[in-house]
Amino acid sequence: MKKTTDIQCIIFDCDGTLVDSEKISQQALTETFAQFGITLDAASYWQHFKGGKMSDILAETCARVGLRVRVDDLEPIYRKACERLFLQGVKPIAGVPELLDTLNRQGYEMCIASNAPNEKIKHTLELTGLYHYFKGKIFSGFDANSWKPEPDVIHYAAMLMGMPLNRCVFIDDTVRGVEAGINANIQTFHLLSTPGAQKIEHPNVTPLNNMTELLSYLMPSVETQAKNSCPA
Repeated sequence: MKKTTDIQCIIFDCDGTLVDSEKISQQALTETFAQFGITLDAASYWQHFKGGKMSDILAETCARVGLRVRVDDLEPIYRKACERLFLQGVKPIAGVPELLDTLNRQGYEMCIASNAPNEKIKHTLELTGLYHYFKGKIFSGFDANSWKPEPDVIHYAAMLMGMPLNRCVFIDDTVRGVEAGINANIQTFHLLSTPGAQKIEHPNVTPLNNMTELLSYLMPSVETQAKNSCPA
C-alpha cells in the first residue's frame, strides 16, 4: 500500500494490537482449563486461540481435549482470571501511545472494532492509559452480534463513525482479524506481533513489523489538512 491522502479514520483491534494482552489471555486460559485437569501449552494457544470469539474458542478447546464442561460455566472463570491478571500489569504495545498521539494531532478519527465485550475493552484501555482516545468509539462484536472473521463489526464501526470504508483502514494482529478486514473489503494492516507469525498474501493486506510503521503509509487527508489549517 502506497502512502495515501484518502484516509480519515483508523479502525483498531484492541488486544494484541493496541494492548500487550495476549500473554495474559494465554495464562488465563491455561489457568481456566487447569482447574479441570487439562494442561494447555503456549504452542496450542498461538495455533488455536488468537482472534476468535471466546465462547467459540472455549467450545472448540473442550472438544479438542475431550472436556465435558459447559461454556457458560467456563467463560466466567476465564473472565475473572483475565481481570485479576490484567490488574497485575498490562501495558500498551510498544510505540502505541506515541502513534495514537501523532494520529490524534494530525486529525484522524480513531475507533475500536473488537471481538471482546465492551466493558473488557474499556477496562483494558483504562488500565493502559489509552481510553481517552476512544471514549464513545468502542465497537464490539457483541454490539453487531457478529464476530471476526465475519466483516460486520468493521462495517458497524465505520458506519457509526460516519465514514465510508474507502476512507478507513483497519489494523489487527490476528489471522482471523485480518480475514475480517479482507471480508469487509477494507485496506487492512497486519501487525506481525509474534516471531513466525503467519503472513497473509492479499492485495488489501499490508504487513507491519511494529505499530509505528503505520505512519509511513498515511498522510492526513485533504479535509483534515484544511481543518487543521483553519484559524481557531
